[in-house]
Amino acid sequence: MLTICDTNILLFWADRHERLTIAAQQALDNGSADGKLACAAISFWEIALLFRKNRLVLPAQHTPTSYMEDIVASLELNILSITPAIAVLAESGIVIHGDPSDRLIAATAIAHQAPLITADKKLHATPGLNCIC
Repeated sequence: MLTICDTNILLFWADRHERLTIAAQQALDNGSADGKLACAAISFWEIALLFRKNRLVLPAQHTPTSYMEDIVASLELNILSITPAIAVLAESGIVIHGDPSDRLIAATAIAHQAPLITADKKLHATPGLNCIC
């Protein structure tokens, strides 16, 4: 089964392992081992935005692109596109969240009928969304 990572989980995995719960780490390990770990494409825009706003410090050996590419390669992530159905679902009112990126990520998980590994407690109330935290 496909398992989807929220942006915060990708960043915790890359730089803040201590922020990952045991359940999140197990889901990452299992998904990566099975080749069934994914993220929404918009997560990379969110990470680039954090770099631009200086809210994320780039490791010395990386460019923003190489940092994100290393996450993809290390976790063997499948990158999921925003489809018309996902876009409509994100704006249908099912996902109650102020951040459009989070709405798209949650809608991606719902559309793929996949659990979402997330630290975002706001997403837990979303009908049809199975959160791993």
